[in-house]
Amino acid sequence: MLSYTALFLLQAVSQGHKFGFDIMDATELPSGTVYPALRRLEAGGLVASAWEEDASSRKAGRPRRRYYQLTRTGREQLVEAETRYRAVSKLFEKRSRA
Repeated sequence: MLSYTALFLLQAVSQGHKFGFDIMDATELPSGTVYPALRRLEAGGLVASAWEEDASSRKAGRPRRRYYQLTRTGREQLVEAETRYRAVSKLFEKRSRA
């Protein structure tokens, strides 16, 4: 089962946010949360990462970026988690109306 943090990170990556600072901006989570969680997701096979070429970062005048992408397992887990959280959300909506 994915934590909320893992869910937020997988959603951000699936929406096209590919590197750490961009993911932090999208999720509004701090680096101390994002980077360890990305490492755990990668160790669990839910995301894969690769460093950009040195020439690209030098040309842009910035440090190299590590780009993340969802794996097939990551996409499957994201769909499953989104479905589960929607179901739980509906249960809470019903309770609040009662």
